[in-house]
Amino acid sequence: MQGDSQGFSMKRRDLLRMIGVTAGSAVMYQAMSRLGMAAESTWRGPIKLEGAPKGASVLILGAGIAGMVAAYELRQAGYKVQVLEYNHRAGGRNWSLRGGDRFTELGGFTQHCQFEQGLYVNPGPWRLPHHHHGILSYCKKLGVPLEAYVQVNHNAYLHNSKAFGGKPQRYRTINADYRGHVAELLAKTTQQGKLDAAVSKEDQELLLESLRDWGALEKDLTYARGIASSNRRGFDKDPGGGLSARPVPSQPVGLKDVLSSRLWTGLSAGEIYEFQTTLFQPVGGMGRIGEAFGHELKDVIRYNAKVTAIQQDERGVSVAYEDTTAPGQTHTASADWCLCTIPLSILSQLPINVSQPMADAIAAVPYAAAVKVGLQFKRRFWEEDEHIYGGISYTDLPIANISYPSTGYHSGGKGVLLGAYIWGLSAYEFTAMTPAQRVQKAVEYGSQIHPQYREEFENGVAVGWHRSPFTMGCFGVWTEEARAKHYDNLCKIDGRIALAGEHASYLPAWQEGAVTSALDAIGRIHQRAIAGDKV
Repeated sequence: MQGDSQGFSMKRRDLLRMIGVTAGSAVMYQAMSRLGMAAESTWRGPIKLEGAPKGASVLILGAGIAGMVAAYELRQAGYKVQVLEYNHRAGGRNWSLRGGDRFTELGGFTQHCQFEQGLYVNPGPWRLPHHHHGILSYCKKLGVPLEAYVQVNHNAYLHNSKAFGGKPQRYRTINADYRGHVAELLAKTTQQGKLDAAVSKEDQELLLESLRDWGALEKDLTYARGIASSNRRGFDKDPGGGLSARPVPSQPVGLKDVLSSRLWTGLSAGEIYEFQTTLFQPVGGMGRIGEAFGHELKDVIRYNAKVTAIQQDERGVSVAYEDTTAPGQTHTASADWCLCTIPLSILSQLPINVSQPMADAIAAVPYAAAVKVGLQFKRRFWEEDEHIYGGISYTDLPIANISYPSTGYHSGGKGVLLGAYIWGLSAYEFTAMTPAQRVQKAVEYGSQIHPQYREEFENGVAVGWHRSPFTMGCFGVWTEEARAKHYDNLCKIDGRIALAGEHASYLPAWQEGAVTSALDAIGRIHQRAIAGDKV
């Protein structure tokens, strides 16, 4: 079944990538929404759990974001709470790798992160949209400081290895030239009276005025070399002071070259709802959220607990687990209710006595492959040489993108880039490599965008999520058909067991999906508990 699931996921992710490459990010996002991979958060404020039955208990499986949100709220409501967590840390996929950290992936490869103190990479989530109110509210409650995350940087690069001789282009130049040429074409069409049937004479005048402004057109409504276009795309020689102050305008790229380069596919990423300004990141790494939750819940989380079986009856739930630091002996935890946040890729392999509809739902959701590579360099050359402060460069190479740190500007010294965020077919290829080979390839590909890579590179880490022992994949991948058939059955309380996590949401791959899923599930468990359900 695993092989079939991976093949299905691969085809689907590749389909989305092809949509993104050929039609642009906005169309890809629309496709993701239809496939249940993106939606608006349902968070409407703090949950209110009142009247918890005296002595009622809930066992939570997994100390990821969903599990810890549930534990936090249920404990405050008066429930007796236990959490079993496979890892030695809290957070799950909410994780930052820093210098001194070690992790071992399936297959036995152990990586030792050698980043300089204060530097990190987020192998899992790395951004917090401004409208993901649930996860942001817990950052505030737990005192996790946030800072702005730069999604769009007009000075970053768009790169197609088959266009412009393989030379990367600044985002701002492609953005300005694409808009300028489109604005000129529409202006000419309007002037020729070809829109008379659709736009009134008065509106045509307004349209032309707006096109001149939007596309940086000249007075004759052409997009040409001049001050107007250079104020968007940049100058050959910037304005200055004194006798050498006069700026030199730059020459726009021709429409044919802009279109054939396909670099316009990277222009709409920052306009997608999830990526619109302002986005945030926790100061010091995304893992600070998991760490804060772990500190808050330290008395209820049992770490290094590998769940091996889940059983329920009309009286409660019993879970068998092993201590991964001393394997060979089975331990048992029990409670009145169980909230299971274990990824379906793992849960589908465990004995669990739930109804056939829920069992089918657990087995119906494959997990996406993804690889992230963090690279440390001797200096922050992207700032010092190329004046790129935060943001993302996009490429058609297998590494897909390079993300620059949105913090520590002008700090000097060493720096860490997200040197690759790989998915689809390329993710399977990279996952099959050793970690050292993944890092080497990321450096090799990245050198086509930043030649400084080879001279400045020091060390790196590479996380292949299909080799993660606690997830065996990056996030749940739904289809419309699977959602229609299985989603409700996955989310319903089955006897005394409920499931939660990003996979039980319309926001898969986002922490907000985990938050809202957990709150929905514990709200329904609470109603069952106060109603005195005997199941």
